[in-house]
Amino acid sequence: MVESACKKFIVIVDESKLVKYIGGSGLAMPVEVIQFCWRFTAERLRRLFEEAGCVAKLRTFGEKEEPFVTDNGNFIVDLYFQRSIGDLKAASDAILQLAGVVEHGMFLDMATTVIVAGELGLTMKNK
Repeated sequence: MVESACKKFIVIVDESKLVKYIGGSGLAMPVEVIQFCWRFTAERLRRLFEEAGCVAKLRTFGEKEEPFVTDNGNFIVDLYFQRSIGDLKAASDAILQLAGVVEHGMFLDMATTVIVAGELGLTMKNK
């Protein structure tokens, strides 16, 4: 919500975040889902990206691995991809159309400036 309302959205990352595809770093792409029927929603997300080798895991915390609950009382399903999911806009739309999905972690076309820190210094890209 905050990113959508901003006139400027500046993203600061290190160069390890520059990957060929979402999940290329081995990190998850989070999807916020309502608690009710979360397993069904997670399975639908996995099947949606089955060709990309998707694994969907409920985000947990603590020794008892309790489900992580967002400020809005929802769960997070982390998606891990072995291959590219293709067109990100199409993937975004497909995710958001699933019943039970609140939002996902792709901030498409939102950043006005990206600052990348690397071994050789900083690189800045403006929209």
